[in-house]
Amino acid sequence: MSENKKIAIILFNLGGPDSLDAVKPFLFNLFYDPYIIRAPKYIRLLIAKYISWRREETAKDIYRQIGGKSPILEQTQDQAYELERFLNEQHRHIYRVFVAMRYWHPFIDEVLEEIVSFSADEILLLPLYPQFSTTTTQSFYAAWNKACPKPSSQVKTICCYPSNPGFTEAIARKLVLAYNEVETETRILFSAHGLPKSIVESGDPYQLQVELTVKEILRRAGLDDPDYVICYQSRVGPVEWLKPYTDEEIKRAGIDKRSVIIVPVAFVSEHSETLVELDIEYKHLARTAGVQTYKRIETVQTDGHFIKGLANMVTHSIEGDKNIITDCEQLPCDNTRADCPLRGDCPSF
Repeated sequence: MSENKKIAIILFNLGGPDSLDAVKPFLFNLFYDPYIIRAPKYIRLLIAKYISWRREETAKDIYRQIGGKSPILEQTQDQAYELERFLNEQHRHIYRVFVAMRYWHPFIDEVLEEIVSFSADEILLLPLYPQFSTTTTQSFYAAWNKACPKPSSQVKTICCYPSNPGFTEAIARKLVLAYNEVETETRILFSAHGLPKSIVESGDPYQLQVELTVKEILRRAGLDDPDYVICYQSRVGPVEWLKPYTDEEIKRAGIDKRSVIIVPVAFVSEHSETLVELDIEYKHLARTAGVQTYKRIETVQTDGHFIKGLANMVTHSIEGDKNIITDCEQLPCDNTRADCPLRGDCPSF
């Protein structure tokens, strides 16, 4: 391998509205995604228009509580800066980390010109979704392929990293600190963003990977037989979502006279689901439900362990000969999970 290769890393996430005026178009983009609303295009268009109209004012009220916009872009830019700095200090190649978002600016096509100008020898797509889902990671890769339809051997992808040592170590350390601060009997609620149950039943490995993340966090935390539950938040609509639901587990903890530590396990930055749903709405719920102490640990953001974990995956990808990188070797997946891009006759990116 030649010295001083130029490596472009595309760090991507969901995105979020950067003003109250952006709330409605952000919602439309989200619900128009065929990986989110699995319906024919015309029906999906009507659904996206209706939901973005119907939920606009409610969503605006949510964002008003956190300054009128989502902080996800700024936090992702901070992560990109720290990752780029770490890589360029530790390795012999020249790294540039670009930020792209799925449902709001900067979109993929807005970043392409910068990437082309960088004249990268290789491009690495790196999700800020530790657990793979068709609704998140695969959706972004589909959008990438649409923006860059010409296949290239220069493009590598990181698929998932639910048990990544840096990611899980960062959460475990935060959990131990919070756990040691609570003097009453405590129940840990590992809360992940929910999915409709039908999506998981169709083969999406997200739930399995969330469980793997929790298993690794607990191993690293070394807590003595803790009382814990894996639960799911942010459900919308009339269909059944993954259970148990986080709000119902908070109520049950109150009945059982337990304190609660909420651990976000599928978010790596703060946004409305953590700052409003967990910190305001569920905290109020906990108080009314009789929960003695309610704590929520912060997301990993630019934690040094997390950044190092990302950097190690990048290095492994660039130095290796695989086009898709994952820690799936540790996952009990099988060929029935047809939406995973690494198993059986799976669709490639």
